[in-house]
Amino acid sequence: MNAAIFHLWFAYPDDLLNEGAAQACFRLLSEDERARWQAFRFEKHRREYLATHALVRNALSNYRPIAPDSWCFQLNAYGKPAIEPDCGLRFNVSNSLGLVVCLVAEGAQVGVDVESRERAGSIAEVGPRMFSEIELAQLESLQEDRRPGRCLRLWTLKEAYIKARGMGLALPLNKFSFVFEGDDQIRMEIDPGLGDRPDNWRFCVVEFAGHCIAAMVEGMSKPELQFWESRPPFVAPRRLSFAQEVWFPRDEQGLK
Repeated sequence: MNAAIFHLWFAYPDDLLNEGAAQACFRLLSEDERARWQAFRFEKHRREYLATHALVRNALSNYRPIAPDSWCFQLNAYGKPAIEPDCGLRFNVSNSLGLVVCLVAEGAQVGVDVESRERAGSIAEVGPRMFSEIELAQLESLQEDRRPGRCLRLWTLKEAYIKARGMGLALPLNKFSFVFEGDDQIRMEIDPGLGDRPDNWRFCVVEFAGHCIAAMVEGMSKPELQFWESRPPFVAPRRLSFAQEVWFPRDEQGLK
């Protein structure tokens, strides 16, 4: 996998309503993962957890000659998982009850977030506590019926960024911004105190299966995003065909 090519994987927790599929995924988990799976009270959350961890293991095995049940991971101080020992691959995962996504790269930090479009209204309710001043001002300037959709895009982008940085909510969400300039451009602004620069990153937002997905990737070379689906999450994947995603910030030549 070329460093400028990023693979976004999809899996569906409801595929594990089939008991045979659920058992096949369960056999891929480590002992610690099985214990955490067991701790979930509701079956829908067990399926979500199982699909997430099976997808990660299955996806990574497409890039290295390692069996899905043989991958080992360690968490950094903020809880972001990484492969142990390091093999050059970077990944990030996000999950909802209806869709699980995993973003994989070779040697570049990545972050991804997925949210159901049904959550747009509830995200809009908490936005004032999470968004920056300029993001809030832009929201206020929109027609009311457009605000939930903007909030959903902002939320997924901000989550993807803090996950790419590997610091989670230790990064204050109101200290960096995604500024919308018409329908053609989105740019980042980052408080210097966060120790980062906007030109370290490119990002995109994808709509898929009733969900909004934001991907954040390290570097400024033109990225290519490939889409892969595994149904259920332990089987060989198939590549999906999408309209070309739009990457931001666009350069002066209109790179996408």
